[in-house]
Amino acid sequence: MNFARFIALRIYRADEPGEQVSRPAVLIAMIGIAIGLAVMIISVSVIAGFKSEIRDKIVGFGSHIQISNIDATGSYETRPVIVDDSMRIALAGYAGVKHVQRYSTKPGMIKTTDAFQGMVLKGVGPEYDRNFFLRHLVEGEFPQFSDSTSSNRVVISKSFADKLKLKVGDKIDTYYIQDDVRARRLEIVGIYQTNFSEYDNLFLLTDLYIVNRLNKWKPNQVSGVELEIRNYDKLEETTYEIAADTDEHPDCHGAKYCVRNVEQLNPQIFAWLNILDVNIWVILVLMVGVAGFTMISGLLIIIIERTSMIGVLKSLGTDNLTIRKVFLWFAVFLIGKGMLIGNGIGLAFYFIQRWFSLFKLDPETYYMATVPVSFNVWLFLLLNAGTLSASILMLIGPSYLITRISPATSIRYE
Repeated sequence: MNFARFIALRIYRADEPGEQVSRPAVLIAMIGIAIGLAVMIISVSVIAGFKSEIRDKIVGFGSHIQISNIDATGSYETRPVIVDDSMRIALAGYAGVKHVQRYSTKPGMIKTTDAFQGMVLKGVGPEYDRNFFLRHLVEGEFPQFSDSTSSNRVVISKSFADKLKLKVGDKIDTYYIQDDVRARRLEIVGIYQTNFSEYDNLFLLTDLYIVNRLNKWKPNQVSGVELEIRNYDKLEETTYEIAADTDEHPDCHGAKYCVRNVEQLNPQIFAWLNILDVNIWVILVLMVGVAGFTMISGLLIIIIERTSMIGVLKSLGTDNLTIRKVFLWFAVFLIGKGMLIGNGIGLAFYFIQRWFSLFKLDPETYYMATVPVSFNVWLFLLLNAGTLSASILMLIGPSYLITRISPATSIRYE
């Protein structure tokens, strides 16, 4: 066994009474590492979970990429584009595209006997991916809507239901103003709740056929098409690939297509999410600093405490580098034990929150009812490797104190 590592292991185990090291110094060092790493794991887990949850909700309402009429960008009172079977097949043929679905929108108003509320009626076809809304359905059903007949059924959000005192089975009167006022009576068949107020307070979902008739559009005309992609990391690449093939080719009525992804459609929200990355870095730097400071303090105390041992080793011909390695190895053992404790705390928080959702949030403020968590094994390993490396690097400087100790001086400690 390496000499420096062997001596460090003897000090760490403290098998003999004469070899005992300062327990307070050891405990402080290990606690500092454990708390620092645990806070880092919890912080990264929560912030990553929060970003993932918000992104998934935005994508759930509008998919990853939208293709619409360039003259109607930024408005729910859209202008139509042609999306026929040949275009849908062509879009589904891109390697990065997983699913293609049409949609149409129409702004309007819900009116009950004692209240009214503005909304956007979103029509979807039979190919619409219902998984997102099925996960957030709290009452009733989410039917498979049609593009050829009108069922007069609608799915609304819980916020709409609470504000207007509505329930499944109720019929609501909706009004739409364009050249004239048009009305439709729809039956509520489902209620969903995502806690994402920007959209919960906006969208009602119904048949694509109803919305197209309200807009007085021709066959195959819709507000646009939504694309789900296979790999979110290739969002920009896929967007520009499709845009290059689509933007310069108007439909048969002269309408020009505009391809935009979810980040371009919601720049404020994604800018806000990116700011959270700054918070992660601040927390990581602070926690590494705390862990490093406690380790430096503990190492200095242990070096001073073991002055006599350092003198004996030097008198036997051991050089400064070897003795420094002894204490750096000792620090590695302490850091390792502290990291095991920190990992245990961090992982325990993740699994408890994941399974039991103990920590709650105000959904009106945070867009979700419980603290979200996400686990990425590569980030977890990187945090551990970074903590170990940073702590050891921070100890190299203080270890030079050993070079200032001479055998003659250390005799006084015997």
